[in-house]
Amino acid sequence: MTTVTASSTVLSPIGTDPVVNAAPASPPDTAPVLDIRELSVRFGARTVVDKVTLRVGRGEVVALVGESGSGKSLTARSVAGLLPDGARAEGSILLGGTETVGAAEEQLRALRGTRVAMVFQEPQTALNPVQKIGTQLAQALRAHGKIGRAAARARAIELLRQVDIPEPERRVDWYPHQLSGGQRQRVVIALALSGEPDLLIADEPTTALDVTVQAEILDLLRHLQRRNGTAILFITHNLGVVAEIADRVVVLRDGRVIEQQPVRELFATPRESYTRSLLAAVPRLPESAEIAAGSAGSAEAKASVLEIDTLSVVYRSRGRAFRALHEVSLTVAPREVVGLVGESGSGKSTLGRVALGLVRAETGRVALQGTELTGLPGRELRGLRRNVALVHQDPAASLDPRRTVAESIGEPLQVHRVASGSLLRAKVGDLLESVRLPRDYAGRLPAELSGGQRQRVALARALALTPRLLVADEPTSALDVSIQAQVLDLFADLRAEYGFSCLFISHDLAVVHRVADRVVVLRGGSVVETGTATQVFVAPRAEYTRRLVAAVPIPDPAARGTGLPLAASA
Repeated sequence: MTTVTASSTVLSPIGTDPVVNAAPASPPDTAPVLDIRELSVRFGARTVVDKVTLRVGRGEVVALVGESGSGKSLTARSVAGLLPDGARAEGSILLGGTETVGAAEEQLRALRGTRVAMVFQEPQTALNPVQKIGTQLAQALRAHGKIGRAAARARAIELLRQVDIPEPERRVDWYPHQLSGGQRQRVVIALALSGEPDLLIADEPTTALDVTVQAEILDLLRHLQRRNGTAILFITHNLGVVAEIADRVVVLRDGRVIEQQPVRELFATPRESYTRSLLAAVPRLPESAEIAAGSAGSAEAKASVLEIDTLSVVYRSRGRAFRALHEVSLTVAPREVVGLVGESGSGKSTLGRVALGLVRAETGRVALQGTELTGLPGRELRGLRRNVALVHQDPAASLDPRRTVAESIGEPLQVHRVASGSLLRAKVGDLLESVRLPRDYAGRLPAELSGGQRQRVALARALALTPRLLVADEPTSALDVSIQAQVLDLFADLRAEYGFSCLFISHDLAVVHRVADRVVVLRGGSVVETGTATQVFVAPRAEYTRRLVAAVPIPDPAARGTGLPLAASA
């Protein structure tokens, strides 16, 4: 049971707050929608949020940024009284003038949805998969007051129209799985708006979305902010998104506010070295560059590690057929990194699974180091898989939580009978050192590691058998910007040390530009453009690629609104 207690601390006047926590005053004629003073959150004797002070005015977007464990989400959850069991809040949180720290659960329930609403990172988990969209919206509306069935349906359709869902009269009767990821997130926003809240808390609402869909969701939030005067507390580790949407930025580190400034001032003249390091770690697409001479296929002249020729893949289920890939051709040369980019459903992950020998082609040819995978017997295919490895998006999901680091890294070596006993322990230690982790981490469990450390363990496991081809499927999307930069630097070092080739799958174009030699752009299962990273991102030939590049958030508030307009495809 969550325990909250009101602090007995006497709060100092606004003008005498510590400089590091000082929040700019709201306009004199309006009280802030959210006024947090000296908020602390503790789990027993451990303080995880330490005397945080911030304000959000009506119609203002305040971004909370910082690395994992900095206290961003706990600060936001404290506002609605949604702290996890065992947490204790102290200080003051005024939500539209109502104190929420120490408030009774009944009072907090009355505030949720009407004064404050939350939009979470993953819309799939926020929606009930077995209920129609209209049913879920009607339930939310009834939770805020009495409303008849017909009126609830009409209001649900109006909310869907408000968040730009196409054909809302028809889609109100759809199930979540019938919508795209961007449309599901729009429905989650509609649910949050059903009680007409004064404050919207958006906790990483675009992290799981493609770059074009992310741009549309940001446009939607800005539109709602301007039209409804909705205040938004926006939690993210993507500083490009911060530059696109925020009015002010609050930087947290280890539970404390270390800096807060208007967004332009923070990006132009950050006061704290930690803020400067966060900004320096943001990967960026080049604004312009000279395109290197030579054709995009120069690397393909070498003997290829992977060859895919006119490949088509069709998934069949219950008599229906879905074409995932259509006549795709590409090669990956030794030591080459080929980036695969495109929106969800474009076929990126399917292509990666084909390279791993996990998905068979309908037509076409797939060869790994000159050996064709098509029609290869299972035993030979399993032997060939020693030469390929996969790095997942979420290392927490790819590592067995019950196994030690040594057991996870050593498993491929044992399965393929490469090492055992003291030799196995020595190889595990060498692999840990190669990913810049101490040897004594071998005895730890995944839960004892940070996200960046778990991804390093996942890399060590993938490299255990010295594969010739690495398939990296969104390997940094779940990481903070500074940890992402460290992992990308490590990736470059490991590539030089081990000499592997790589298919690098990502929806973050700036990350792909940083690591890839060549880029393949997929749309609807087909290749629409290929070339060197510089050619594709600086001078894209295809209109679709130009729109992908234009949708990338620019980590510069002065550049807001300079991208190409996007079609409403989310």
